[in-house]
Amino acid sequence: MPATPESLKESFLRALAPDSQFYRLFDHLPGISFFAKNSRFQFICANQHFVESLGYKQEQELIGKDDFDIFPTRLAETFRQDDSEVLRTGQARMNLIELFFNPQGIPDWFITNKLPVRDRKGRVIGIMGTTQSYGHAVETVHPYLHIERALTYIRQHFREKVRVEDLASMVHLSTRQLHRKFVETFGVSPQAFIMKLRIQAACDALQHEDAQISSIALDLGFCDQSSFTQHFHRHIGMTPLKYQRQFRLVRKTPE
Repeated sequence: MPATPESLKESFLRALAPDSQFYRLFDHLPGISFFAKNSRFQFICANQHFVESLGYKQEQELIGKDDFDIFPTRLAETFRQDDSEVLRTGQARMNLIELFFNPQGIPDWFITNKLPVRDRKGRVIGIMGTTQSYGHAVETVHPYLHIERALTYIRQHFREKVRVEDLASMVHLSTRQLHRKFVETFGVSPQAFIMKLRIQAACDALQHEDAQISSIALDLGFCDQSSFTQHFHRHIGMTPLKYQRQFRLVRKTPE
């Protein structure tokens, strides 16, 4: 009796040696990082690109650590929220936009995909994922090519008033077509994408000791502090003042 596709696959996977590392393939895909975490959110494996991007030399230095051991609190909390959702639902989360801000306040973002890892009984026991920089994603992922110019403009001008009509004109699409492209690619509308950038930038700014909420609101393009507070609370779940008190950086003054 000929083997079924399912039995062939199961037989092959069961025969693998414990130290077989399929993910090493990602070491040969430029710009792609791979990682996997267990149900306690600890890193259990990663390709070399991911390891080195975090400042380590060998995979063993990363294993057992979690995001809070490596990243600033705000970023770690964002990553943990996404991971928890995958563990809870067993559903993949694709094309997540994860943002970092350089010292000049310009966003560098990464496109991340996260999928559940299951045991032989189908139970979710961890998360695996890939991440790549926005710049590399634009070069390699077809959907981004249609809106690359709009994304570049948003990255440079998200603190200003950005009109969706202008973005659509840049990439020779109607506003409806642009909206559809953003939803297909990032899961959100252009307006929501810009607001996410502003809120993440606000989170970074609020952690500094000398930060003034009113100044941050104006710098990020909100009409006033009240509007900023409403949007911030909707996205983060607390007011800017409460966030600032909880996460602001404590700078030691010289004696």
